[in-house]
Amino acid sequence: MLVLLTAPALGQPNGQPPAPDVAPAEIPVPGTLPYVTTLAPTGVEALDEPLREASRLVRLASEAPVDAFGLVSRALGEVPLLDAVLRAEGYWAGQFEITIAGSPADAPGLAQRLADGAATPVPVQVQVTPGPRYTLRRITLRPDAPAGAAAVAALGAPEGLEIGAPARTGPVLDAESGLLDRLRVAGYPLASVVDREVLVNHEVQAMDVIWILSPGPAASFAPPEIAGDTAVSQRLIARITNRLSGQPYAPATLEATRRELLALGAFDTVRVRAGERLDEAGRLPVTFTMTDRPRNAAGATLAYETNFGPSATVYYERRNVFGNAERLRLEAAASRLGSDTDEANYRIGANLRRPGLIDGRTSLVLDAAVLRERLVAYDRDAITTSALLERPFGDRWVLQSGPTFETGRIGRDGDMNPFTLAGLVLGARYDSTEDLLDPRSGLRGTINVVPYADIAEGGGFVRAIGTLRTYFDLTGSGGTVLALRGTVGSLVGADRAVPLDKRFYAGGGGSVRGYAYQSIGPRDAQGRPDGGSSLVEGSIELRQRVSGAFGMVAFLDAGSVGQTETPSFDEVRMGAGLGVRYATAIGPLRLDVAIPLNKQDGDDGYGLYVGLGQAF
Repeated sequence: MLVLLTAPALGQPNGQPPAPDVAPAEIPVPGTLPYVTTLAPTGVEALDEPLREASRLVRLASEAPVDAFGLVSRALGEVPLLDAVLRAEGYWAGQFEITIAGSPADAPGLAQRLADGAATPVPVQVQVTPGPRYTLRRITLRPDAPAGAAAVAALGAPEGLEIGAPARTGPVLDAESGLLDRLRVAGYPLASVVDREVLVNHEVQAMDVIWILSPGPAASFAPPEIAGDTAVSQRLIARITNRLSGQPYAPATLEATRRELLALGAFDTVRVRAGERLDEAGRLPVTFTMTDRPRNAAGATLAYETNFGPSATVYYERRNVFGNAERLRLEAAASRLGSDTDEANYRIGANLRRPGLIDGRTSLVLDAAVLRERLVAYDRDAITTSALLERPFGDRWVLQSGPTFETGRIGRDGDMNPFTLAGLVLGARYDSTEDLLDPRSGLRGTINVVPYADIAEGGGFVRAIGTLRTYFDLTGSGGTVLALRGTVGSLVGADRAVPLDKRFYAGGGGSVRGYAYQSIGPRDAQGRPDGGSSLVEGSIELRQRVSGAFGMVAFLDAGSVGQTETPSFDEVRMGAGLGVRYATAIGPLRLDVAIPLNKQDGDDGYGLYVGLGQAF
């Protein structure tokens, strides 16, 4: 026997929202009939809970009391809900028996007998017999017209469906969505399903699925329209969106353009809507609608260090400053504000980002700062400036280049020597991870090379540093993640004295945990960090989700600073420890405790680190 099911029948919901356990109302509502529903086990354990969740008799017993006639009506409407659960799992010959107070739910006069004085609570018994599990026998794709035959033939087999697999409805609906997505990716924006026929053969306990598809015409993008109340320059927006015009339709291209607009930083939301029909030239109309972010923002952060006292940062940000999505950020920071004010650090800076230059993809980043640093390794008073051009290449690469200039004084113990450096920044970033603060898979890499010219003393040197981070999701669910990090740095051509701040140091929360900041490496005659000409670091971290938002981390860090430009492994310092993570909406809160495994003179016995986001 064959049963033909049309698309709406197959698309019925396969479950209802979870419901509490059945319990009769402790205080019956006047005019209602309390009842208790029992669902007998089906013999297929995986079906019992979904059937219970789908049952309106169970779910509505306490939250929507009914009278006798409503109870019978509810019981008569139970079978389609339960049958949808069976079909979703491939059981197409289910049988159902529902009794109320021992009588079939469709028994004549049952509601009146219950209303005339049935004992309460009324027992309701639901017996579901799943029957055999059917399998998928045949899948057929057909075009609705000869013009679409080639496009449909190019689809191949629907993804997620295998001949001989259980005849479940969910994979069929998912495969249908996948077919439409593949047609759209292939350049057919108006692709649709004309019909879906599901043939269930009860004699052989099998199901055949036939799709009739309409690819529609292949199309390119029409010049996009811009909508929404925005103060950002229409010319700038058009410079980005007009690149779509004339390109073959592709959802990925449309989404990339939307993300590029969002990356300008001036918009709170960017929505894109494709037209439902082609224009007279056979192109697909597209409309971008955006809403602006607030023009002004301000904030502050406070922190406390055991050794150095409180620190604070305040900032003000102005967006879309001149109408071209510019972003100006003014920031002031002070740290180590302990009792000795001579050891305090200060920084006042300004940063201006102007996106959408040249081809609409390039940004100009201007930065200037006045700073005072009092660190264990050195003291520095300086003015720094830079003007960098940034441009993304593809979805994962960003290249950066431009001049940098700094001048000031640097030294120790009040012996400050003037310096003036000019450099050219050459940088690149690569990121294939899925989360900025809590990556679970993918790769991140950065490299920064800066040739410096010593304006005051003559000569120069090249400072190069690169870091590679990679993440492995060991369970496929993000529950267990292995994270690895490696960093290599070198000062090339440093035949003259290099300013202390340009030398390499290791130790601290972003380096080798368990050691004080900048404490690893060569030291001067008084035991203070002297910096080196090369750096090598490595970290391995195992991140384990424990329960809910809580997780644990075990880690091992290592690092070495050498006196030659070739990285040295002669004095490798290692630190190990454990950490706790608590997941929040803006990233994991981090608490790490580390101990140095081979301490230097003067090192503490442990280090404590708190922050937002993973350590790397």
